[in-house]
Amino acid sequence: MTRKVTDATHLNDCRPAGPWQRVTTALHTWRTRRHEHAPPTDDTGSPAPEPVPGANALWRMRTTVKDEPGSLAALCTALAEHRVDILSLQTHPLAEGTVDEFLLRAPGALPASGIATAVRTAGGTDTWIERADAHDLVDAPTRVLGLAARTALDAAELPLALRQLLGRCTIRSQPAPAGGDRVPDGVPVEGALDDTVMRLRAPEGGVITVERPYLPFTPTEFARARALVELDSRLGPRVPHGRDVLTLDEGSDITVRRADTRDLEAARAMHERCSDRTLRLRYHGPVGDADRYLNHLLSPRFGRTLAVQTASGRLVGLGHLLWDGDETEVAVIVEDAWQRRGVGGELLGRLVAMAAEGGCRSVYAVTQASNTGMVAAMRGLGLPLDYQVEEGTLVITARLSEPVSTGAGESGSASAS
Repeated sequence: MTRKVTDATHLNDCRPAGPWQRVTTALHTWRTRRHEHAPPTDDTGSPAPEPVPGANALWRMRTTVKDEPGSLAALCTALAEHRVDILSLQTHPLAEGTVDEFLLRAPGALPASGIATAVRTAGGTDTWIERADAHDLVDAPTRVLGLAARTALDAAELPLALRQLLGRCTIRSQPAPAGGDRVPDGVPVEGALDDTVMRLRAPEGGVITVERPYLPFTPTEFARARALVELDSRLGPRVPHGRDVLTLDEGSDITVRRADTRDLEAARAMHERCSDRTLRLRYHGPVGDADRYLNHLLSPRFGRTLAVQTASGRLVGLGHLLWDGDETEVAVIVEDAWQRRGVGGELLGRLVAMAAEGGCRSVYAVTQASNTGMVAAMRGLGLPLDYQVEEGTLVITARLSEPVSTGAGESGSASAS
């Protein structure tokens, strides 16, 4: 799919803007509609459910207090007066004052505004609060170590790890300038932090930009993010080596495995065997440009790629799960001779399952309204779907609210997306 290119490039942005102006305009309109409501600064969570008598609610809260004796004690006393338990506390020192991050358990009848008022009365400022869940009960060191372990095993985990570390945020990648200059935009090696935006030197050059408009980053969060990127850089490109051998309904055996840039030549050879129609359905532009995107699409820095190969080792299908800012895109292409055998559905089901395991709440596919195969594949997932049509471009969004089967099932008719 095509994205509008501004100062920074989306993590899955790999196509020149010129040949796809209509697709770009339609997609920009769609994204604007999806993002027209930013989270409020005082309560970024969804509306609280109706209180249940005797029930408790979990809250995440940040507030700034003066760095002087008694400030934190006054705040804790104010919370105790409202029967609010402090389950965990992290401190983020600043030049002036301290940002305290709490996990709270409060009576279900006590609204966020009531907690915020108590904190403000006790001297807290710039208070931010949202609903929490059981996942937030894991202490910060354990959570960070878990993210580091996932990043160490798979280079594609870095954007997801940053997102889970920092909460709802938009992550973009800007490639390094041509000519070998590895210092784009003058970003120092140690990165740069500016309130709600942090910029980190990407392991392969370029810059990773992380934005969280509703809540400023603290130096502590910046240090944690920088440590994850440094770990990723030291370990270099890597993908898991597991593979599954499957037998299709018509009897052929295929192998599904992770792919990376080492599969570039095999992917180009598959493109040569694909019809112009299949390439247009996948890339939405001139078929002669299709090979230009492969190096980016196969890089684990920008997402995960699954490859399907035959018993003889020939690559006949690719599925991409692409980190697109704070969203996730899925895309599939299957060589013509292997279409309508269940290959596309197998890839799509596995990609969506991977997205769900990574904590993504939804995935979207961009195709043409005439691509009935992709529509059928998305419907075959058995998930709630939203459809947006703009000037012939169809965007199908699947909400990951229930388990996803990795089998082909009814989605075997997908040819390309």
